[in-house]
Formats: sequence, structure tokens, C-alpha cells
Amino acid sequence: MEKKTIVVMEGDQTGQELLEEGLRVLDADLIGLEIEFKRFDLSLENRRATNNQVVHDAAAAMREHGFGYKAATITPEVSGDVGSPNAILRKGIDGTVIVRTGRRIPGINPVAGINAPISVIRMAVDDAYGAKEWREGEGVNEIAYRTEKISRKVCRGVAEYAFQQARKMNAKVFGGPKFTVSPVYEGMLKEEMDQAAKAYPGVKYDPQLIDATYALLMNTTGEPLVIPALNRDGDCLSDLVLQMYGSIAGAESILLAFDDNEKVTTVMAEAPHGTAPGLFGKNVANPMAMILAAASMLTFFGNKEADTAARAIYESTLEAIVDGVRTADLGGSTSTSDFTDEVIRRIRTKLEVWKSLA
Repeated sequence: MEKKTIVVMEGDQTGQELLEEGLRVLDADLIGLEIEFKRFDLSLENRRATNNQVVHDAAAAMREHGFGYKAATITPEVSGDVGSPNAILRKGIDGTVIVRTGRRIPGINPVAGINAPISVIRMAVDDAYGAKEWREGEGVNEIAYRTEKISRKVCRGVAEYAFQQARKMNAKVFGGPKFTVSPVYEGMLKEEMDQAAKAYPGVKYDPQLIDATYALLMNTTGEPLVIPALNRDGDCLSDLVLQMYGSIAGAESILLAFDDNEKVTTVMAEAPHGTAPGLFGKNVANPMAMILAAASMLTFFGNKEADTAARAIYESTLEAIVDGVRTADLGGSTSTSDFTDEVIRRIRTKLEVWKSLA
């Protein structure tokens, strides 16, 4: 089995603590995979010290090795500071699609009785983010402007991966942009969705306007959904969807880069939440998202052993919650490290049993 190299991007505060918990489930002695870790310090202090060069170096390493595992990082609010590393990383690996999947957390009551998983497939670049902004005029006559852009290449990547994800989940591609109001700009994504639907005739396709998508989410309980979205829409949608299942810490976030044939070339896995400074040093934060991010990354390794390890991680994490091993955000009192300990114990047991049954 070929050794894989994972680029580990260290972060700030609770983000770094949870990264270390996630790395524990990737230990070779536990999951039996040959993995080498190449670490980069993306803490705010080191980003400032290197003027973000460390972020560029991490992106280059991800392009080389194909896999990244990132902790949450602080984004300074002061203009002219180092800013967020995420935009640099996305540009550095040409990451164009972000995948966030909400799924029912066993024993936790979801909003509106939603049971089936929902994946949001959003643009990782362009749209409202990085747009040029300016103002003209004064007083009540002052006007604010913003220029936005999207590309057919990114629209195609979002649409194509949405149908791939739906096929994998046995789900319906649902929702979409406000193409009636914006047929030229937002209509480009709708055109690519329609084209992808023709290439995947076995996948259910139910396009909706973005406002109808929000409303209909409250009435959709039993069918898995995959929602392709613009960058801004997807950012809002994914936060809503994940929280509908009980906690934003209950799911992973995956950034994907593709080649010209829409084949995944680089994967960066992380938690969708931030650094949670109020929880820093208290050993109470939920490591579930970082643990699941590790599992999701393994599914892109392309071999049976990694898929088996990923399944063991997913099942062990969710089964622990079923049995009442829960951190405070899920109504329990289990510490961060104790939760990971329990997941590791279950992973070890599963992999040993599965070997016996093989």
C-alpha cells in the first residue's frame, strides 16, 4: 500500500487543540495506514512573522501531496494585517468547491424532524467574496457598489460534483441560484446544473430558487438532498443546514480542487467552525468535526484499507454519541480528550473484529 503524505496546518486556540485530537485517530498504529505528516504552523503569530509565506508554503505542499488537514485559525479584523489564510490556501491549490454535509447526530433532536443527510456543494471562490467595493456620494445620497464575478469553470465543478455526491448518497439534487432574477450571472450555475443533469440521468433533479430552497428545507425530512450553490448562498446555507442537526461541530468541511476532467486532485479537510476562544484550554470543546474531517479525507485515498478506516471512524464517532458520550454542546459532560479516547477505543475494536470476519 502506497504511503500517503498529509499536510497538517496548525492553527489557533481551540482550533489547534481539536486538530491534535483529530490527528490521534489518524495514528498508524490505530488505523493501519502508512501516513506521513508534514506540518506547517499557520498560527496567527507565525503568519505575521513570515508575512504569510508559511501559508503559501502549505498550499504548495498540498498541491504536491494531494491532502491537507487544517485547524481553525484566527482572522484579524484590522485592515492591513495578514488576514485569513483560507483565501490564500484556496487560490494556492486552485480549490473551487466546498462540501459540507449535515447528518443526523444520534440521540440529538434535529430541527423540523429532519433525518436524512443534506450536502451543500458551494463555490469556494468568487461571487461576493473578493469583490471590489466602493462608495460614491455623500449623506443620504451616498451609494455603495460591488463588482462580483463567477466563472463557467467553477460553476461546472460545483454542478458536476453535486451530481457525483448525489449519486454516492442516493440523494436528490435540489435547490439552486436565483436564476429568474439574475439570468446572466446566477443563470450560469443553473445552465451547468441542467447540463450535468443530462449526464446523470439516474439522479433525481429538482431545481429550485434559493429563497424557495430555504423555505422547502423546513418541509423536507425523509429524502437525502444535495444543494449546489453560489459562494455567498452556500456559506449561509451550510451554516444553517449543519445547525439544523444540532451542532455546527457535528460535521466536516472539505475543500476540493479538480483537473480539467473534473477529477479531484487536492483535498483539504477541516472543521466548519472557528477557534472558539471562550473554550480554549478548558478541554470541553467538541472534537467531532475534526475527527469526521479526518475520516472524510481518508475516503479520497482511493484504496480499500483507507475506506475501511474511514468507516470505522465515522461509525465509532456516531456510536459513542448514541451511548451518551457527548460534549457539552450536545447536552453531555464528556471532555474533549475523553470523547476522543472513547472513539479510539471503538475504532480499535471494530478494526480487530472486521479482520476476524474478513
